[in-house]
Amino acid sequence: MTGQTVRTVLGDIAPGDLGVCDAHDHLFLRSPRLPGEELDDAAAARWELDSFAQAGGQAMVQWTPWGMGRRLSALPALSRAGGVHLIAATGLHQAKHYEGDRFPHGVDELADLFTRELTQGPVRAGLIKVAGAFHRLDEHARRTMAAAAAAHHATGAPIGVHLEGGTAALETLQLLCADHGVPAHRVILGHLLRYPDPAVHLRVAEAGAYLAFDGPSRAHHAGDHRLVECVAALADAGHADRVLIGGDTVVASARSSADGPGMRHLLEGVNPRIAQEIGSDVAHAIFIENPSRAYAARWRTPVRAAP
Repeated sequence: MTGQTVRTVLGDIAPGDLGVCDAHDHLFLRSPRLPGEELDDAAAARWELDSFAQAGGQAMVQWTPWGMGRRLSALPALSRAGGVHLIAATGLHQAKHYEGDRFPHGVDELADLFTRELTQGPVRAGLIKVAGAFHRLDEHARRTMAAAAAAHHATGAPIGVHLEGGTAALETLQLLCADHGVPAHRVILGHLLRYPDPAVHLRVAEAGAYLAFDGPSRAHHAGDHRLVECVAALADAGHADRVLIGGDTVVASARSSADGPGMRHLLEGVNPRIAQEIGSDVAHAIFIENPSRAYAARWRTPVRAAP
């Protein structure tokens, strides 16, 4: 991975310095779809990050995109205080997560926004996050994914995709990779634990994309045993190098300081189970090696035209 770096909120680092990584989670998040469950308490975020670090965590990727209370300016201080590398996201979620459609709508406008946030400070994002609809790609998804692809081509940034209910994985790869020319290994498909179909997972892995099995703390989704089954099937097929795992703690009640296992469950519950049932080499790949590749890029800064 010569020439590649991981873009954290404190600056670019060598991929090998990322360490044990929660590949998809949230310290801050706000949505009208989740009233009363906002992640907006800096002290609670610090407690959660410290808990993760005490369990051996060294890095976390916050997938909260633009306009959803991601608290971008607060992340560097949290990273320094907790001793945990943090990667922030730009991008846009589904329209329903924004009050009154208060977000940019044009492809060019969105691409410019994403590109600026990836390349201009004081805090730069290291990921573009977009989202599909349930079992389909609606007009909003197609527009935001086109913008994400343009920003990727301008910067080299990886693209993380919220798959609603884990669906439309293959359609998303068709749009981003075949239609918009994004290399498959630059795409991270999230929430595949919510659609535990081994045939789909295998096709995604064979295409070269990363599969993010996130949300073992989400009680209304498939549990840890299904996660282990899905990972084992991919490992048996030779695709353990395509797997990422994250907590996806999107509501306050899922934190370890509340009623949920939180981020530390990945390292105290999921990691040892994968090591025991599938192999320590697979666990090492998932939590250390794979994130260091998935989130690394040969970053480019677009040359701005003279006025």
